[in-house]
Amino acid sequence: MQFDKKGNNPALAIGFLFKGLNLLTSPELRKFIIIPVLINMALYSVGLTLGYFYISDLIERFIPDWLHWLSWVLWPLFFISFFIAGFFTFTVLANLLAAPFYGKLSAKTLAIVSGGQALAAAEQPLPKVLIAEARRIGYLATRALPLLIVSIIPGINVLAPLLWALFGAWGMALEYLAYPLENQGVLFSEQKDLVKSIRLGALSFGGLAVLGLTIPVLNIIIAPAAVIGATLYFNEIKQA
Repeated sequence: MQFDKKGNNPALAIGFLFKGLNLLTSPELRKFIIIPVLINMALYSVGLTLGYFYISDLIERFIPDWLHWLSWVLWPLFFISFFIAGFFTFTVLANLLAAPFYGKLSAKTLAIVSGGQALAAAEQPLPKVLIAEARRIGYLATRALPLLIVSIIPGINVLAPLLWALFGAWGMALEYLAYPLENQGVLFSEQKDLVKSIRLGALSFGGLAVLGLTIPVLNIIIAPAAVIGATLYFNEIKQA
């Protein structure tokens, strides 16, 4: 399988995420969306509560006394970095729990756009879905650790928000494009190569998804919308 180079077009990629949002109210998709939305509501509520009580104190501890005079600069940088890292962590956990539903949501979306011919072949066994999700989490976790270290090193951490934003965009692109790819039997190692072939479009799609994940209320529905949008995006650019 290959992706058409038009998939590198940021406007095309972003447009499919908005199409995904529009399809959230589709009666045919509703039963695949309800449980993931409930999972997201529960986890983000926990995340906001923990963040409110603990993140501010954690940030203050990482600013040494001799740099206290720079706290007005460092505090916002730390806050942004840990905010992104925290929400990325909760997003990964939410996606792990909702993965079986997202796989079926992607399959149903593809069935709708293909006239109902793809659903039976697209459904994947639950163990396979969870193993694939765990492999993605492992891949992203090994790359998140260096960013966490950068985030707590004074001076260098001025780059942390940008690095986290790029990392989040790439991670979300891999995450949401994985569902239609897995439903076609494409394994994780090949998924990475395919997504790299449309890197600019994928980063644009993933970046907008990350932005949505940081906006209260919208972050509850953006994940299923991104699954739908990624499936439409995949269907548009796939080549045999």
